[in-house]
Amino acid sequence: MCWEGGSLQMNWEQIPEWAQAVAHSLLKALKQRDAYTYGHSLRVAHHSQLLGEAAGLNAFDQRCVEFASLFHDLGKIGIPDSVLLKPARLDAYEEAIIRAHPIKSEDILGPLAHIPIFASALPGIRHHHERIDGGGYPDGLIGEDIPLASRIILISDTFDAMTTTRPYRAGLPFERAYKELVQFAGTQFDFQLVKLFIRAHPTWKQMENEHVEEAVFGDLQRVA
Repeated sequence: MCWEGGSLQMNWEQIPEWAQAVAHSLLKALKQRDAYTYGHSLRVAHHSQLLGEAAGLNAFDQRCVEFASLFHDLGKIGIPDSVLLKPARLDAYEEAIIRAHPIKSEDILGPLAHIPIFASALPGIRHHHERIDGGGYPDGLIGEDIPLASRIILISDTFDAMTTTRPYRAGLPFERAYKELVQFAGTQFDFQLVKLFIRAHPTWKQMENEHVEEAVFGDLQRVA
């Protein structure tokens, strides 16, 4: 899945230590810029890896989805506070700024695309706000034209956003969030992945952010 349409065979030995260091540094920069987005990205990565496992992805492809999830919102580093942290509804201009963040995330990681793990993350990152019905962004992809990683990330991303308490609103209970996913399955979300998520999520261990980071990078270090 990580190299759909390509012939390159990847393995963990192709992930150099400096790439791990860069990944750590990028996450630290995100944490300094917006602690909420940093924590959100770790939770999304954790859920996306587990949803990938539930969907039958092999161990490497699970890690590719997890890695893409870590950096899906990295482009928000470049979003002004007046937009990123606005507690009220965004106007059309501000919404356009926010909608640019998947491309900004892709642009930040783009120079590292000669490293397979970064290259594998780019499609999932760029398209994580595409909708099954074609109403998403930035490219309006439809159905299975949307990378599987992106379809997985969108569900994990939306679920975490719905269930996380922010200063201006309380997070939804899990059962309410499940119903929201079901309501928009087949239009916004991949129907089969929503079914898998709702069936599997109650069995997943919830982890603190620092434990997620340790798990992700600990795995990379053990196999690199």
